[in-house]
Amino acid sequence: MTTPEIETYSQYIREKIADIHSALGGLTEDELNQAPDLPGANSPFVIASHTYGNIRAGVLGIVCGQHVVRDRPAEFAARGNHEELAVAAHELSGEVGAALKGLDPDTLDDRFVPSQNQWGEGEPPEFTRRSELVHVIEHAGIHLGHIHMTVGILKR
Repeated sequence: MTTPEIETYSQYIREKIADIHSALGGLTEDELNQAPDLPGANSPFVIASHTYGNIRAGVLGIVCGQHVVRDRPAEFAARGNHEELAVAAHELSGEVGAALKGLDPDTLDDRFVPSQNQWGEGEPPEFTRRSELVHVIEHAGIHLGHIHMTVGILKR
């Protein structure tokens, strides 16, 4: 049963997926895979891959309890093209929408600690499904900003 609250989370997460894909549309394939010449910088494709990986692990795995194996190092080594990004964005958006439609709203405040694989770096904290959904939106928004800055640097 979908509630207005869960539908709002779903809408914002799916919007971030689309916004990330859209932000990369003006890049050539070379620019898509080029990191700016700055210490620790990543290519736009890497940032998108990492953000999509976080959304998949956070929403599908952590919140909705699906079996998701995250390969965070592969996210940071990723290379690809616009078609692959379009497919990834479309599939992830559909998976997020479907998974959240099946989420029981009575479980939003359940407290738990996710697996290390799904969490990523650092010690996974205890949190609720609700707080993880907010974290996913926050994380995607931060990296959307990184993509905008990276695109601006590459287009100078």
